[in-house]
Amino acid sequence: MKALAIVSKDLKLNFQSARAFYSKIQVRKHSDPELNTAFEQLLFGLNQIASLRAMTSVPNKADVARMGIVAWYYAVYGSASAMIAVADGSFQETHAATANQWDQIFAAKGLAMPPFGDRLTNLLNETIKEELIPIRSRGKHSLTAVPRDTTQGWGCLAEYLSGCASWEQWNLQQRVRNQADFKKLGVADFRTKDARAIRDVAYQRVSLSFLHQAFRYRGKANYRDAIFLAYGNGVPALVAGLIDDLAEVATAFSVMSAGYVSARIGKDLWGVFVEDLEKKRSVSISPKTIWS
Repeated sequence: MKALAIVSKDLKLNFQSARAFYSKIQVRKHSDPELNTAFEQLLFGLNQIASLRAMTSVPNKADVARMGIVAWYYAVYGSASAMIAVADGSFQETHAATANQWDQIFAAKGLAMPPFGDRLTNLLNETIKEELIPIRSRGKHSLTAVPRDTTQGWGCLAEYLSGCASWEQWNLQQRVRNQADFKKLGVADFRTKDARAIRDVAYQRVSLSFLHQAFRYRGKANYRDAIFLAYGNGVPALVAGLIDDLAEVATAFSVMSAGYVSARIGKDLWGVFVEDLEKKRSVSISPKTIWS
């Protein structure tokens, strides 16, 4: 998260840069349900950002670290859902489906702004190795050390993408082991050519981009590794700057989403939405402070 915060700041990602990035997006006429979905999800994301900013005043960040990550994820999830709604009018029922749809519409077509645009087209070992080369060329840095500058930040982002790819490969291997065609081989691993062929078919079907990584990050904090955010005398010091970084990155992603949505629905309708939200909002954060 520190890496994302550092890189986002360095890129100066704001509403104006997002509008410039999406300047060639064509305006599309939307139905009321589509617009309602987009506006609802943008407000949902704004609410999460307001929560994160409120958490920055909590003295002991270990008290709110886990919930901060959950709020961060839902800020990203809501913002991504708003983008999808105005892109093709759809709204997915599951988080996995949302991640896949966002990946296909935005990441796969170069419509996700840096630092949210890195993507692996599939999980074949040779594909991962080849596609990580330009991603790693921006910088190298271990995930076990806190990044201090942009180059190190880019390095951490490359390593997290690589780690997510390995994790997804492991998940797919478990599923493949339960397939009838794999069981017919009578083997327990992927050392044989036939076993690898079945595994690689599964690898080819899966791509990996930012929303997939965000979903994994939330899962680690909320379930698998939750104990490490609340147990241990050293935790408060380790997470001291986490909430600030979460708020920074959530804001950056929300700005990207707002830039796309405003371009897709047109400046007049966007202006009406922001003005109405400014007048009637109950959260402390003003949409005009980040979406203008």
